[in-house]
Amino acid sequence: MIVLDIDSMKAQPKTSGTILWLSGWGMPDGVFDRTRELLPDFHHISLDYSDADSPEEMLLLTEIAVRNFLYLDGEVCKTKAFHSPLLIGGWSLGALLALKLAIKGFADGLVLFGATARFTRSKEESDLGWADIYVRKMIAELTQNRQEVEAKFRQLIFTETEWEANLGASLPPIGSWTTPALIAGLQILRSEECLSQLKSITCPVFLVHGAEDRICPYGAATELIAQLPKANLLTIPAGGHAPFLGREDQIASELRRWWHEQ
Repeated sequence: MIVLDIDSMKAQPKTSGTILWLSGWGMPDGVFDRTRELLPDFHHISLDYSDADSPEEMLLLTEIAVRNFLYLDGEVCKTKAFHSPLLIGGWSLGALLALKLAIKGFADGLVLFGATARFTRSKEESDLGWADIYVRKMIAELTQNRQEVEAKFRQLIFTETEWEANLGASLPPIGSWTTPALIAGLQILRSEECLSQLKSITCPVFLVHGAEDRICPYGAATELIAQLPKANLLTIPAGGHAPFLGREDQIASELRRWWHEQ
């Protein structure tokens, strides 16, 4: 579901831009709430693909969200003048979806958390991602005990230090996605890759990555930096796969500074 209120957009003053937020696997859009609160100078669009029935539907929903912002009845949306430019913010799976949209030329800027250009990797590239067999195993087990699959995945999101700091409390309860949507998300992580087209992304990119990320290893961030022409990397020392949670004040400040420099 896309939350896009055209009438309210027309009534609001010009902003620093609009951010379309794409969440991570199994996570509701609400994980970005605190970050959005700290960025009142931006207009925000929420996208919920938690009940997508297939990878194709999930990918289509992201493109529809962008097109709804850019176009209205086949014409350039007049409200875009008030809320341009368009930034796409994505976390994990959402970051991969954001990269795909940027490759199609839809983004004026990208804000990526725990990102990778390709999630599944060969055994020799374990410093860049997961082996495909692990993702296939998750898909198979989802139909048997989805609660356990999600719980095990969430355990990997934070480092031990972050768990001790009670960052886990910032995660919403398990169960916000349907089982078909969880499977669709994992299938996208298995099959989609942006590595071969990264150099076609010419918009500015702000990367935030935890140095101890166990889901999208830090090597994936350095790989992105090496191939994206206009990328900046903010490394979170001792940070895990959700580098923005618990650090929203820092992230909002750094994001705003980065964007104003562009």
